[in-house]
Amino acid sequence: MTSPFPSADVVLKTGATYAKDLGERTVWTFATAVGGMLVASGPADMFHASFWQSVGAAGLVAGGTFVKGLLARLVGDPNSASTARGV
Repeated sequence: MTSPFPSADVVLKTGATYAKDLGERTVWTFATAVGGMLVASGPADMFHASFWQSVGAAGLVAGGTFVKGLLARLVGDPNSASTARGV
């Protein structure tokens, strides 16, 4: 009878893949959020954005993340939205 639990190699590989994917998503989200705020409210007013400027920035971040996911197919694994290979 086989064990219902994954082997240690599978767990380590899955954990490393998860950490790489999570790190990449965190960095890209931060970069798109900063870019969205700069475009929506301007660099001088970035910390004094109105409600609608903040909503616009959120939309820009979502759009930037979507475009990054589409472009990631050209760089990373075609079956993943990650730019890191092997994720």
